[in-house]
Amino acid sequence: MVKHKHITQPDAFGFQVRIVRRGKESSRYFSHKLWGGKPKSLASAMAWRDQMLVALKGSKIRFLKPPKNKTSTGLTGVSRTIKFDRRKDKSYLCYTVFWVLNGKSKNKTFQVGNVDIITADDELHAFRTARIFRCCYEEAIDNDRVFDESPFVGWKKKRLYDSLEQGQETSITSVAA
Repeated sequence: MVKHKHITQPDAFGFQVRIVRRGKESSRYFSHKLWGGKPKSLASAMAWRDQMLVALKGSKIRFLKPPKNKTSTGLTGVSRTIKFDRRKDKSYLCYTVFWVLNGKSKNKTFQVGNVDIITADDELHAFRTARIFRCCYEEAIDNDRVFDESPFVGWKKKRLYDSLEQGQETSITSVAA
């Protein structure tokens, strides 16, 4: 038998399709007898598998651990923290974005600056940039693309979210590119 992804032949009487997303299994058995022969049951299994893959698209694992219910920003994967630098005796406001790359937890920190001198605009810019960073990551994995964080280099001088709000661009990835 030719190998088909997600399709097995557990016995001589039919094919089984198994797809697991986020720990939940979707499976169905296609009996040769009920489907009118081996080729028809395989064709039906392949059609059902393809439909399920479309229906389950975007449900790939985004986190190594399930997200906690509490978040400092209200967005999953984005947190607001104040880091204290003992050497300088100063506190810095940061927005950190967490994501998974090749099974390893990664993070990107958008440091706003010293809490004593930052402006509300600086903090809003860092939050919006962190939010668009996370959205770009989620869109990339939902569409089976590799996530590229390079557009966010030099983020303090860029307003990546402006063109989204003005309606000039329809895709988040086109803004980040």
